[in-house]
Amino acid sequence: MSLLDTPIWEVIKGSFSPDIWARLGPAVLETLYMTAISSLIMLVFGLLLGILLTVTNPDGLVPMKFLYSGSGWLINCLRSLPQMIMIILMIPVARLFFGKSYGTNACIIAIAASCIPMYARIVESSLLEISKGKIEAARSIGSTNFQIILRILLPETLPSIIRGFTVAVIAVISMTALAGMFGAGGIGDIAVRFGYQRFQHDVLFASVYVLIILVQLTQWIGSFVSKQILKKRNLT
Repeated sequence: MSLLDTPIWEVIKGSFSPDIWARLGPAVLETLYMTAISSLIMLVFGLLLGILLTVTNPDGLVPMKFLYSGSGWLINCLRSLPQMIMIILMIPVARLFFGKSYGTNACIIAIAASCIPMYARIVESSLLEISKGKIEAARSIGSTNFQIILRILLPETLPSIIRGFTVAVIAVISMTALAGMFGAGGIGDIAVRFGYQRFQHDVLFASVYVLIILVQLTQWIGSFVSKQILKKRNLT
């Protein structure tokens, strides 16, 4: 039955059924698990890559054209791949690590691999906002490159990095829904198996509610933390 054949108010009313939310409960936990682990991996590797791009660029602390160009080229190649293609390409890698190409753990690799390049570019853009005067001032008092990164670059751009991380986490949530089509479980799996394939539109609507709530909550937390850091900095 098409969604157009069912009165929209009946679909909305049915989407609040306790039975549907009981079915969604485990799927929500799977989505939160995939989001948390993928975001942690993305944070670590994205931050490191962003710092590498910033430090090795022609105007960076340690200019290394070959390394900068090579890493930038690789990141751009990965960013050009659609999320669905990335999931397919990561199937052999998931099978290598977990012995299977489906499930929440297997799809975490694809989710992280797809979002790390994006976050690396966000980190790079944030770090490049630092004025060269602050870096030169730190060098004049004998600070090493490592100290400049830890005491100047990261602290000064922390609010911007957090806002960028918030955007990246929302992208992770979006990709967990897509990964449900490839056996990852979670909200995406419920929406596809029941909402799309079995025409249970109330389940589809309920899945959308959950995803909207997760995105709104993520955005609120990111904005709140960023504002608190800025407020504390202004007070000092």
